[in-house]
Amino acid sequence: MPLITDPFSLEFVQRALLGGSLVAVLCGVVGTWVVARGMAFLGEALGHGMLPGVALATLLGVPVLLGAGVSAVAMSLGIGALQRRGRLSYDTSIGMLFVAMLAGGVIVISHSGSFATDATAILFGDILAISTVDLALLAWATGIGVAVAAAAHRSLVAVAIDARVAAVLGLRPRIAQAVLVGLVTLAVVASYQAVGSLLVVGLLIAPAVAAGHWTRRLPSAMALACVFGVAAVVLGLLLSWHAGTAAGASIALATVLLAAASWAAHTGRTRTRATTAAAA
Repeated sequence: MPLITDPFSLEFVQRALLGGSLVAVLCGVVGTWVVARGMAFLGEALGHGMLPGVALATLLGVPVLLGAGVSAVAMSLGIGALQRRGRLSYDTSIGMLFVAMLAGGVIVISHSGSFATDATAILFGDILAISTVDLALLAWATGIGVAVAAAAHRSLVAVAIDARVAAVLGLRPRIAQAVLVGLVTLAVVASYQAVGSLLVVGLLIAPAVAAGHWTRRLPSAMALACVFGVAAVVLGLLLSWHAGTAAGASIALATVLLAAASWAAHTGRTRTRATTAAAA
């Protein structure tokens, strides 16, 4: 038991646990929709799209989350504009801006001679440095994200099934799609502090994938994804503490390992049931 309890006796690890859990809840709710709609590429692109905003914010001395948020929102708006006016497909629009934003961020970093340490935090996060102010912001972001997802649930379900049916029912599929993109943007920006821009997709996608093996009902999948996400935060922090590894990367790895374990457990259970049924 001391191997588990000792790390969490320290205040900064407790803040990391609480902050990571808040992020896990937000990503569990939003990530369920991302997996259901096949929008993993958007989450990955937004994670990279934050890079120029974060880099500029660091150089100018303004709050990093502000720069990340502005950059991610700009990319989301740009995707919509390219799709409407440039008549490009959704994936093509994301790919175009993904490359542009990532290149812009690298250019900003390459022109700074004192960016080596900050670049590591940008790419892989620094969850152990979460402050009380960060916790308050994460709590607000999580509350807003869950409330918006609950309010828009009916529209999002209709759009996920068939956008034309949603339009006939008067549910405004374009607005529902914009709400979902906004939720993904919020989750990516909020997760930045915990796991950085490169690893955010792991916390957004893997817990939802793990939950999907056990239920097809969206509310249940969201709740289970939150549980898997919080479990990944706990396991990642323990791995980081005892193995001396980077905390953000350890959490991201734990999410993927839990998704793999969930798949293996569900597959084994299904085979056992099939064997029992055949024997009967």
